[in-house]
Parts: sequence; structure tokens; C-alpha cells
Amino acid sequence: MKKLILSAAVILGGLSVQAAIPHVKNSNVNSFFFQDEYTEVASDAVPAAVKSTAEKSFPNTKLEKVYKNAKNEYKLEISNGDKKYTIFTDASGNVIKK
Repeated sequence: MKKLILSAAVILGGLSVQAAIPHVKNSNVNSFFFQDEYTEVASDAVPAAVKSTAEKSFPNTKLEKVYKNAKNEYKLEISNGDKKYTIFTDASGNVIKK
């Protein structure tokens, strides 16, 4: 009888160890998005190459707003009716993919 009680105690003890909640370490990943600071400029201050690119790439559109950053990159907001587009160009008028 002693062996039966002792074996039951060992089995129950072994089961309680496996039932314990394992310690899970959570790792946090911080993501940072750096956005170039664009400041609004007057449309007459925009180089002709930039305006030409907007007119050739998007015909029948209207130039709404123009922004410029410290790298001399331009953010153009254009519209065609109710559709609005944002394109990025450099000072030479080359389109930049962002």
C-alpha cells in the first residue's frame, strides 16, 4: 500500500511540474519612420523642369500645392477633377519613388 501511495505522489508531483506556466519573454520592436520635413513654397518658386515633369507625366491636371525639403526635393500635390495625386521630384524634374 505504501508503494501505491508513494507512486501516486510521484506521478501527481510530476504532472504539477508540467502544468506550470512557462515564462515567455516578449520582445518589443520599435519602428521609427523618418519623414523629410517639407515646407510649402509658392508655385512661381518651382523650377521649370519640375513643372514640366508634372505637366508631361500628368496631362490635364492642376498644380494645387508645392512643398520643398532641405535636399531640394519637391512634393507636388496635383488634381484632376475629384482625383488627387502626390508626386515627388528632384530639382531637375526627375520623379522620385517614395
